[in-house]
Amino acid sequence: MTSKGLYWGVVTVGLAASMFASLAIVSARQAGGGAPAIDNDDVGGVVTGPRGPEAGVWVIAETRSLPTRLIKTVVTDDRGRYVVPD
Repeated sequence: MTSKGLYWGVVTVGLAASMFASLAIVSARQAGGGAPAIDNDDVGGVVTGPRGPEAGVWVIAETRSLPTRLIKTVVTDDRGRYVVPD
């Protein structure tokens, strides 16, 4: 085996390992399921459309009641859920 072939073999194994690790992390995050934790100073909910929950929707919370204008933007998850934290 040439050094070039060995190099690409190591690169391929490295990429495969990193892809596997990222899938394991995503699965672990989604395994909890359920509704996101929302306390008294958070805003949260589910965005739905005619076909059910909408993933990837931008939710924008804005206030002018503070000394400085405040805008927070979040994106819904694959179940249409969002949380705008305190």
